[in-house]
Amino acid sequence: MADNRKSFLATSSKDLEEKGWQWVDVVLVTGDAYVDHPSFGIALIGRLLESKGYRVAMLAQPRYDSPEDFKRFGKPRLFFGISAGNLDSIVSNYTGNAKVRDEDQYSPEGDPYFPGPKSKLNRRRPDRATAIYVNLAKQAYKDVATIIGGVEASLRRFSHYDYQQKKIRGSILTDSKADLLIYGMGERAVVEVARRLSQKEDLVGIAGTCLRLSPQDFEQSCFEYEQRLLPSLAAIMADKKNFLDAELLIDKEARASSQKILIQQQQSHYVVQMPPALPLTSTELDSIYTLPFTKQAHPESGRVPALAMIRDSITIVRGCCGNCSFCAITRHQGPALVSRSHESIVAEVEHLVSEDWFTGTITDLGGPTANLYGVSCEKGGCRKRDCLFPEICPQLVIDEATMLTLLAKVKKVAGVKHLFISSGLRMELLLKTPRLLKALIEEHTPGMLKVAPEHTVDRVLRHMHKPGNSILPEFLKACRDIKKQQKSKIAISAYLISSHPGCTLADMKRLSQDLVSLNLPVRQFQDFTPTPGTLATAMYVSEMDRSGAPLYVAKNFLERQQQRECLQTMRGLQEKGGKKRGIAPAKQKGGKISRKGK
Repeated sequence: MADNRKSFLATSSKDLEEKGWQWVDVVLVTGDAYVDHPSFGIALIGRLLESKGYRVAMLAQPRYDSPEDFKRFGKPRLFFGISAGNLDSIVSNYTGNAKVRDEDQYSPEGDPYFPGPKSKLNRRRPDRATAIYVNLAKQAYKDVATIIGGVEASLRRFSHYDYQQKKIRGSILTDSKADLLIYGMGERAVVEVARRLSQKEDLVGIAGTCLRLSPQDFEQSCFEYEQRLLPSLAAIMADKKNFLDAELLIDKEARASSQKILIQQQQSHYVVQMPPALPLTSTELDSIYTLPFTKQAHPESGRVPALAMIRDSITIVRGCCGNCSFCAITRHQGPALVSRSHESIVAEVEHLVSEDWFTGTITDLGGPTANLYGVSCEKGGCRKRDCLFPEICPQLVIDEATMLTLLAKVKKVAGVKHLFISSGLRMELLLKTPRLLKALIEEHTPGMLKVAPEHTVDRVLRHMHKPGNSILPEFLKACRDIKKQQKSKIAISAYLISSHPGCTLADMKRLSQDLVSLNLPVRQFQDFTPTPGTLATAMYVSEMDRSGAPLYVAKNFLERQQQRECLQTMRGLQEKGGKKRGIAPAKQKGGKISRKGK
């Protein structure tokens, strides 16, 4: 491959010399290898700032045994922009049962270690990377602003549970002493931060940010805002019910796009969350994808496995209105759905086709949920923004035609041989769009259709904030009816979760029985992971449901292992029986899962 490093953001002093730069405005720091693709948040922010005329350098996976790497580009004129990477560092470094991962999909060759001995201190991405990087940046240049963002900062902005340490921690702002935290999708906020620092203005009041303020500074800066007070860190440490109450309030205000500021006392300071930034418009989202991404890993990064998964994919929608208890997408990306235009998507496809490495297959047109593309609210949005639970909101406008038209346009682009949808799909929405379901099954499924029922027991599904158990058999029947006309079987990849708060061993045995009844193979499953920023984690910690009632939670290793083994055993039996591919028609009764003989 030709060395096209000049197309990348600067990564070394040599790059600065070639550009004729004596200094940079912003140094972006990430725990990932540098991949210049819009699916990598730090690359997107870098290209956006570059488009606004700022000089931007990228510091990827710096050494953290000294601050020397943070001096690579000299003192940045404006700020260090710091992120742990595309994943929370603890999620990246540890499994859901807090076992050290031996692979890192966002590191060169998937190797989580720097060259040398394999030890915790030699991992490419340190635990709680954001706080460590802030400390090193301050050691390098103590008077340069440190702005933190990305998934780790966004979801740890208030008191949160760290499953690796098995304890409640304070805000990452308290831990890191960063100057500002940008939460959510930070395009608007980061551009405003750069503008204000260029003009030597203060950073108070920027939408989509959090500050750490003394009581005196808080009184002076925030008196004009309507306020909501969260339970303090001390109150949460004293009674875990307060942790649940705090998360429920954060969730409610986030879904409402509330213009109130949220306040949480942490030791002698307040963590203050400003109202959220407005979501990008469709036109603004389109413009992001016109930025000059190479869509390649930097030559010094070598092969980065995460890139292979998304290089030939196109993001078409942002945001999620599903609000699943175990998922942080709504908290981070927001509940408002923003879809790109057909023209923008087709233009990106045409650019992708022109790349010499493109093989003819678009692996995905997707987002958090692919078939939320084109979906909107008849009223323009509401404070609840809970569009799919317990059933589809009657105000939700599902535009089947716009997705079908998009598929047809992309498929017609010269050089596109195959067009697949690999992102997860909401089954209840597909049941409302039979023509789209038929098109996906017949033309756009890459071997398997991916859905996420998560469970089949109604009580567990309610705790997950998912529709009831009638959806899955109805969906399977619709798929099989379509394939029956073609006299062939369809492979479905159903994602399942064990040990979710409220799920008992008996529930997992019932799930296994249901899968047998439905003749649905077990392919993808995992133990529930109590990650920051989800209501399921608050339920896990407090051992209470959303109403505050006591809730069973499988916490110890044996309980979690027993639940997981229900699915592991079933998968083993299926593979022994030669049922690795396809599913046969299931016996159903009254639109519900049949329990007869079980």
